[in-house]
Amino acid sequence: MSEDNSIQSLGDAFRGLSVVRLKRAVRLGIKSLWLHRLRSLLTMLGIVFGVCSVIAMLAIGEGASYEAQEQIKNLGSQNIILRSAKPPEEQKVSDKSSQGYVLQYGITYTDVKRIRATIPGVTIVMPTRNIREYVWNISRRVDCDIMGTVPWYPEMRNQRVIEGRFFTDNDMDARTSVCVLGAEMVPILFPVESPLGKQVRVGANYYTVIGIMEARATVANNDGGPDAAKPATHRMFIPLETARLRYGEVLMRRRAGSFEAERVQLHEITVKVESLDAVTGVAEAIKTLMERNHKKMDYEVVVPLELLKRAERTKQIFNIVLGSIAAISLLVGGIGIMNIMLASVTERTREIGIRRALGARRRDIIVQFLVETVILSGAGGILGVLLGVIIPFVVSHTAGMKTIITFWSPMLAFTISGLVGVIFGIYPAIRAAQMDPVEALRHE
Repeated sequence: MSEDNSIQSLGDAFRGLSVVRLKRAVRLGIKSLWLHRLRSLLTMLGIVFGVCSVIAMLAIGEGASYEAQEQIKNLGSQNIILRSAKPPEEQKVSDKSSQGYVLQYGITYTDVKRIRATIPGVTIVMPTRNIREYVWNISRRVDCDIMGTVPWYPEMRNQRVIEGRFFTDNDMDARTSVCVLGAEMVPILFPVESPLGKQVRVGANYYTVIGIMEARATVANNDGGPDAAKPATHRMFIPLETARLRYGEVLMRRRAGSFEAERVQLHEITVKVESLDAVTGVAEAIKTLMERNHKKMDYEVVVPLELLKRAERTKQIFNIVLGSIAAISLLVGGIGIMNIMLASVTERTREIGIRRALGARRRDIIVQFLVETVILSGAGGILGVLLGVIIPFVVSHTAGMKTIITFWSPMLAFTISGLVGVIFGIYPAIRAAQMDPVEALRHE
């Protein structure tokens, strides 16, 4: 019966609320909270930190997810990437002309021809070869990945040349000694001048710099191929035919008294499919074709579209986890508000009795305590939003992490803080309204 009366009193409080009464309740609430400034501030801190953590954690998670997805998108959502990989059981072929061996594995030019000839839906195939060497400019050097590739590499990988140009089909056919430098290595080799038209040295060979490729995103992603595996690695691009002429197919690693060599024709090929709907089918066809023609598992297939879907799913889980952790902080803050308001009801028992004796109704008492809890949670929510917007910028400038504050996260956090104030303030307000005026006046 008392529960029904409480609900009825709460409904009457909101139905009978006028603007004048609300203004008076707000003034009294602010005055009451100001009398206990320190206690009110400490009570608000739970809401402040809860709201702040919701916004900051979602911003950090959104930024990390965005960078990961951008890295995958740079590989091309309509692309399928095949990479050479050392098989679990290395097949060693003796080389009688040396004191070592040659390890043969990986993707071949024959694989490229088979994919072009037998799999429908394939529009472009881009082969790539990687050689790890030092690149020199007089006395300055950079440990670099020399990437032998084709003229359509920038379009396939969604990258652009920021200065100069990329090499052309004529450069490929003529096997010219030209190169395009990655933007990351330019300040090291050419700190005070433009590299365009200058020459760099790799071993005994010189290459003329004709362009500069834009810098990559700084996100490590081991599933994304060589471009994403080690973002800090410097890159230099040369025509594939020039790489075949200069380095052949056997890469040597010299050691004391012997050397090891790897025979790898291509380290990676990127296959572009005509439509997104065909990506999964073409990927399965490529896997079947490779399994049929390779006796050992000396390759791996990476489908950026699948990685992108996986990253989006991971983002959703990440946001749910972070949001749940932050929501717990708000819940703790709400419990703190309820605890303080219950203590306040006990402290102000005589005040409640006097107000009831002077004609205040139950709904006036309910509104009074609800207003105080809403003021506490609202003020805490505003401070939390301000702090939550500032922290991601601090993290971005100090830790170098990308953070993204979405429009809905501050709105959501502030709305939840207001609801916390109302929900956790209802019980103390009803308890105060249900006091017997006579017993309240006797309270010391």
